[in-house]
Amino acid sequence: MTFQLEVNNKEIEAKRGDTILETLHKNGIKIPTLCRLKDLTPTGACRLCVVEVEGQENLIPACSYPVEEWMKIKTHSPRVINARKTIVELLLANHPDDCLFCIRNLKCELQHLAEELHIRERKKSQKPAYLKLDQSSPGIVRDPSKCILCGRCVRVCDEQQNVATLDFVNRGGKTHVGISFNKDLNFSSCILCGQCIQACPTGALHEKTNMDEIQEVLHNPEVKVVVQYAPSVTVSLAEEFGLKAGKDVNGVMNAVLRRIGFDYIFDSSFAADLAILEESRELHERIEKRENLPMINACCPAWVKYAEQFEQELLPNLSSTKSPQQIMGALIKTYFADQYKIKNANLFSVAIMPCTAKKFEAQREEMTRKAISDVDLVLSTRELAKLIKLYGIDMNNIDSEMPDDPFGHRSSAGKILGAAGGLSEAVLRSFHYQETQKEIRNMTMGKLRGGEGFRKYTAKVGERNINVAVVSGLQYLPNVLEKVKKGDGEFHFIEVMACPSGCVNGGGQPLETREGGVKARAKALYEIDSKETIRVAHKNPFVNKLYEEYLGQPCSEFCRKLLHTGFVPRNVL
Repeated sequence: MTFQLEVNNKEIEAKRGDTILETLHKNGIKIPTLCRLKDLTPTGACRLCVVEVEGQENLIPACSYPVEEWMKIKTHSPRVINARKTIVELLLANHPDDCLFCIRNLKCELQHLAEELHIRERKKSQKPAYLKLDQSSPGIVRDPSKCILCGRCVRVCDEQQNVATLDFVNRGGKTHVGISFNKDLNFSSCILCGQCIQACPTGALHEKTNMDEIQEVLHNPEVKVVVQYAPSVTVSLAEEFGLKAGKDVNGVMNAVLRRIGFDYIFDSSFAADLAILEESRELHERIEKRENLPMINACCPAWVKYAEQFEQELLPNLSSTKSPQQIMGALIKTYFADQYKIKNANLFSVAIMPCTAKKFEAQREEMTRKAISDVDLVLSTRELAKLIKLYGIDMNNIDSEMPDDPFGHRSSAGKILGAAGGLSEAVLRSFHYQETQKEIRNMTMGKLRGGEGFRKYTAKVGERNINVAVVSGLQYLPNVLEKVKKGDGEFHFIEVMACPSGCVNGGGQPLETREGGVKARAKALYEIDSKETIRVAHKNPFVNKLYEEYLGQPCSEFCRKLLHTGFVPRNVL
């Protein structure tokens, strides 16, 4: 039911049950907030969204107060503006004055608020509490001195990701966000998904940067630097340069990476095609043997760490197939190095990924051979953007180029792995052909596509129904895994992506994503898929050639050794 509501002396349309904040946003009226998170219950903690309501003595928080027909609201009255300014001035009172060299400079919500409210001096001053910088994690850095206690990271980690690594510690003026038993992040239950970074409005949480290392190796003439990039990076990088969300800059990225100084450029989607074929064969073997079903994907390193910590009894259900990043890394250090006669000591493998957990995955002991990592360094999408800007390359005035052989050619099935549900769809396409020697009739499986949440799909494969589930965002995981533990046998394959919507919304993706930006990235991947000729991994001629000349058959003894891995239980606080 809708009704008319008076706001700033004008009538707007309101819907019963909506909060004041929701009503204002629907009518194009912007008011600031720091603690609000979309789709989560409002807390009203920051009080920046306060508005003046006629007849009410106190200002009321718009995020948690429902609209009523009798209300006459002022959103930017002098009283409201002064209240907001006071709140921001108090936050700035003990905030570090290092904006010029802060990692979030120009992308900091607190900085934006100070600008909008015309705060030009520190009116209040308070000595900040000493809280040490936490750099223990391989992927995430915590700087508590920049924390404004908005609670967004706490809520995302607990309510959205179901991990609860972070929480408020102490009371009153000594309150801060910390880890259990005041330990460092590397000793916590953190799965390094990076969703806390996406939620943080300041520089209190950010990815561990590897900019110095990559510049050093790029200028070493004795080292051949090889780079691979994930499918979702090509449809998200453009946002870092002010271009529209979802714009595909694949070809331009190849040209840019060459100008920066990378010697060889590969598309991780090629390795994704290999992962699809390995998982298809692995699924076939498990169904035939009726063991360790349902098979659950292991290409998301945040989900794998979650399983190793909290779902250890399900580790046998995880697919042993490595992630595309690690498959490509293994091939670079073996097949590619042999073909081009490059010693591993003179070969440096870099991966550009949408995910901070990929930094953790690359240094796992299981991903090394003879104490040498298959992937030496991982850069996030944000770090790549910084590297491009550092080298002064104009993304708008550069011609597209192709990636290098032998790992530069992919199917579009490998490309859609960047969106939640894409892996299941790609595996089903190749699994159907593997079982029937016929292409699946319905290449586009709409029921598997979408944003965060839980989805399921049944595919007819010969005389058998194959049931698939997709879990996007770990808050939806417990109910699904409870069924698996009870052995109900409903599903044959489960895809789990820790980040809501999948890699297109990874922890290393652009910050301050515009409304609908994540959906635009996923849509771009599916549009690429709909337009290409080769939409199945098993028809990639370069992948087939690699199997014929080097790997043998999917899941062969050699493939098991090179392209597969194992998992270990992890005991954490």
